[in-house]
Amino acid sequence: MYVCLCLGVTDGQIREAIYEGCCSYREVRNALEVGTQCGKCACLAKQVVKETLTEVQSSQAALAYPAAYSIA
Repeated sequence: MYVCLCLGVTDGQIREAIYEGCCSYREVRNALEVGTQCGKCACLAKQVVKETLTEVQSSQAALAYPAAYSIA
């Protein structure tokens, strides 16, 4: 879905930027220039960033403690 119509930035591009190392909305904005034209997309872009960062953090936490791990 398009998040920023001015620059044609999609939610997939925002997620990809996070997967490639962006850790905040500011970093995503600097990388993709989302929200830098008219600004109407900023709220939605921030929401996509927040949701994606939460997903990434949850998946990293799950990997840190595999189910097969047992304390002997």
